[in-house]
Amino acid sequence: MKLNTKLVMIMLTMLVVATLILFVLNQFSQNDLVQEIQESSTVVSKAIQLSVEDLTSEEESTRLSEYLSHAKNKGVNEINIINNEGEIINSSDPAQVGKKREIKKLEKGLKRRGSGGVNSLKPYDLVVPVIVGDEQLGYVQINLLLDNIRDIQHANFVRRLSATVLVFMGGMILIIFLARRYTSPIHRLATGVNNVSAGDLSVTFEAESGDEIGELAENLNEMVKKLKEKEQLEKRLYEAEHLSKVGQLAAGIAHEIRNPLNYISLAIDHLKSELLPSCPEKGGELESIADNIKEEVRKANYMVLNFMNYGRPLKLKLQRVYYADLVDKAIHIMQDRLTERNMQVVREIPADLPAMYIDPELMRNCLCNFIGNSMQAMTDGGVITLGAQVDPATGECGLSFGDNGVGIDEQDLEKVFQPYFTTREAGIGLGLAITERIVKEHGGRISVASRKGEGTTFTVILPASALARSEEQARQATLIAAGPNEASGN
Repeated sequence: MKLNTKLVMIMLTMLVVATLILFVLNQFSQNDLVQEIQESSTVVSKAIQLSVEDLTSEEESTRLSEYLSHAKNKGVNEINIINNEGEIINSSDPAQVGKKREIKKLEKGLKRRGSGGVNSLKPYDLVVPVIVGDEQLGYVQINLLLDNIRDIQHANFVRRLSATVLVFMGGMILIIFLARRYTSPIHRLATGVNNVSAGDLSVTFEAESGDEIGELAENLNEMVKKLKEKEQLEKRLYEAEHLSKVGQLAAGIAHEIRNPLNYISLAIDHLKSELLPSCPEKGGELESIADNIKEEVRKANYMVLNFMNYGRPLKLKLQRVYYADLVDKAIHIMQDRLTERNMQVVREIPADLPAMYIDPELMRNCLCNFIGNSMQAMTDGGVITLGAQVDPATGECGLSFGDNGVGIDEQDLEKVFQPYFTTREAGIGLGLAITERIVKEHGGRISVASRKGEGTTFTVILPASALARSEEQARQATLIAAGPNEASGN
């Protein structure tokens, strides 16, 4: 129901209630007034009857005095019987007997007397001539006080005034209640709008009613929803622009980086060919150092390519690889840094873990990223745990990478896979973002769990299709990955 309709119905209801109350009170007052007039008329008629009887009777009677005690309750104050000469021959007040009245001043009928109390109505004199046959015997004068009628009118006024005040007070209470009921949601809406204008888009407006306020709350919720969508679009647009700028920067410096790397690689090959024959006693050591340098150069070159191609789809080169061998190669590359930082690597890899059908170069890059993050999280040494297991129910392979480092803040857990997010001054924030892309390109998923001061664990889930359980399965997977031309022998 609309707010205007509610207000109109409330006003009409109050008007009808007030009208009914005043009508009922007026009816009761009229009934009381009519009854009082009827009773007063009966008393006056009885007084006139007694006066006529006393006037036509030669015997003295005290019935007027006796009757007056009852008649006073109905407003009869005094009864006088006056003869034609103006003499009071009988009265309810014995002191009035024998007094004279001027016949010319006696006005027949009902007339207000000039005297009266301050807080009461002025008394009335009722003069009735007594005529028997064609002869007028005298007059009957009745002094009336209409205080009872005044009391009835006063009581009726008080009741109507009280009813009006009560209706007015009830209306005021109802108005205050409605004002609080309808202004409170408006204040909440205003507070929510202020929060939204301050940038808090988590505000939800509760539509508690079906009137204009509820409709306004729904419209505000729709507005907040669109603002959230707009904010997300702006955020994605900003990220896209940022990636575009980084891509342009990477393309500009790619040759400047790769050319020295190629020169270093060629120089290492030249040194191997020149130094190894001349130093046979240290040939093994020199060759190992040269190979490590070339491996680091190749890895750096590969990372540059990934950085350049971050916004492009990855091209997987799937091969059948054992996870333990992949871990050996990654640790061999990073062994010097692990030893320097006094860190140990614990392997929890089952011996019967099936071979994987993955891109070994990309997955080794993932391993190095995980180990590198763990090393940076443990400044005073520690233990890095590499685990692996196959879920017998789903056939999925789970790889875990845990450390006992400083951990990650709870508010940063959702951001660790975002491009260019990093908490290190020297980092560029692409390591975990690239790792996530590699895992997803393999059809897997990645998650992180961490508690501040207790360590961090990354978990990679690879699908069952990533496990090569037999040579035949590996060969078939290789043919499928190679494409229809190679699979058919063309």
